[in-house]
Amino acid sequence: QVQLAESGGGSVQAGGSLRLSCEYMERRTCMGWFRQAPGKAREGIASIESIGNTDYAESAKGRFTISKDSAKQILYLQMNGLKPEDTGTYYCSGSVSPCATIPRFSQGAYDFWGQGTQVTVSS
Repeated sequence: QVQLAESGGGSVQAGGSLRLSCEYMERRTCMGWFRQAPGKAREGIASIESIGNTDYAESAKGRFTISKDSAKQILYLQMNGLKPEDTGTYYCSGSVSPCATIPRFSQGAYDFWGQGTQVTVSS
């Protein structure tokens, strides 16, 4: 049973925008977005607590917004002002623990993962 399913990736030019979506089967206390560039480790981008508190990595602050529609069980990542260095595969993730109690930008802190969606930003 697929727990998390991302969509919305694509190719855009620098400065453009994309909105990623992640449909989730079960509510998770903490949910996050990660990305993985070719040849690099997976890095945390943003997290959102069940009550709505959000947190962002420095690379995402001011440009990306994480949100969710709890009724529809969809997690979003709005990405504006995209840069070539934002290129990578983006994954949504879920944890059974509250964001405040885990290293929320560490992939080891999450229990469930989607299959990823590719984002390519050209200069």
